[in-house]
Amino acid sequence: MCNGVRALKMQTSGQRAIQDFKHFFKPNLITIMKQAMYVFFIAVLLGFHSLHAQSNPDAIVGEWVNEAGDAKFKIYKASNSKYYGKVIWGTGGESKDVNNPDPKLRSREVVGLVILNNFTFEGKDKWGSGTIYDPKNGKTYSCMLTLKSGNKLDVRGYVGVSLFGRTETWTKIN
Repeated sequence: MCNGVRALKMQTSGQRAIQDFKHFFKPNLITIMKQAMYVFFIAVLLGFHSLHAQSNPDAIVGEWVNEAGDAKFKIYKASNSKYYGKVIWGTGGESKDVNNPDPKLRSREVVGLVILNNFTFEGKDKWGSGTIYDPKNGKTYSCMLTLKSGNKLDVRGYVGVSLFGRTETWTKIN
């Protein structure tokens, strides 16, 4: 009988421990509200961060000057929702497109020439899938545009992989 009482007491103390455990972790209304407010606060912060991370697709639209300051470019959005850029002042070299591989195009003026073609907004201050034509050597390269701040634009021309290329930083004029 002694063993039976002891077993009963052990069972009772085990049940007591489970009840204490349930009571300790028993959610009450105040705890649930605090947790809900905490989750809401975190969600709001993450929401603001993601809004900040999304940039304006038209942020590159406007006039830009190259690093040397000897040429200005106008980037615009075309009716096909892609971005293009043309030389609007200076050339940084020859006034004619003398290095163009097509002899018929070598007499055209560099000013007015569209050198940035078919860029699409990829998000987070990046525009890609475009090309850049360099009138100094007559070659066309794959290109990526990255807005570094409100008035600095990294223009990276490359062949094949962007690892093999050159970056120039343009400054927004207006």
